[in-house]
Amino acid sequence: MKKILPFLILLFIACKDSKPDKSVRAAVLVQDTIQEKPVEKIIAKPKIAPIDYDSTQWTEPTRLDKTIVLDMRYATTNNFVEEQLYDCGRCFLRPEAAQALAAANKELQAKGYSFKMYDCFRPLPVQQKLWDKFQNPSYVTPPSKGSMHNRGLAVDLTIVDEKGEELDMGTEFDFFGEEAHHTYTKHSKEINQNRKLLKETIEAHGFKGIRTEWWHYSYTKKRYELSEMLWKCE
Repeated sequence: MKKILPFLILLFIACKDSKPDKSVRAAVLVQDTIQEKPVEKIIAKPKIAPIDYDSTQWTEPTRLDKTIVLDMRYATTNNFVEEQLYDCGRCFLRPEAAQALAAANKELQAKGYSFKMYDCFRPLPVQQKLWDKFQNPSYVTPPSKGSMHNRGLAVDLTIVDEKGEELDMGTEFDFFGEEAHHTYTKHSKEINQNRKLLKETIEAHGFKGIRTEWWHYSYTKKRYELSEMLWKCE
């Protein structure tokens, strides 16, 4: 018995020393808890510019459908007067026209296409500048009469594919000649089909074209007065 007692004492001391310290066990527990907690991903929300105009009178179609492409030519020198007429390129329409345009674009989207806008609302003073440069009522409406653009009801546009490439419409925008007329018959089958797609899609939503310009369509279901509204630029 005297020989066994020292052995038991040593065994008890060894077992006691082998237990982990409480602070160490707590640290391990905390670490495990941190590792098991899922990492939260912070996704930045896209910034939406505040509305800086009277939204009861005007709408930007791109707020209704972000796939609508802007190529506002009169905000550049890439136009028939070779002069920048807008301080910045924003597309405004009357609310009813903007909603109809967005609905037509949704129809195009289902076929893999979108609209590209060349011009939308055009302030009356800009109409005067265009008339001063090119006084031909077949292509530029006299300011005294006022264009549907000046009422926020007309669009100049084309169609682009999924890569952003314009469909071939036979002429450039603002080409003043018979090749741009809807009645011109010498274009290829592809060009005729592209023009037909544009015409049928947008006219199904309340717009109507004019004989001399394949790109121009006016919304016909609402009337507004001429406007000199000027939009803000950043």
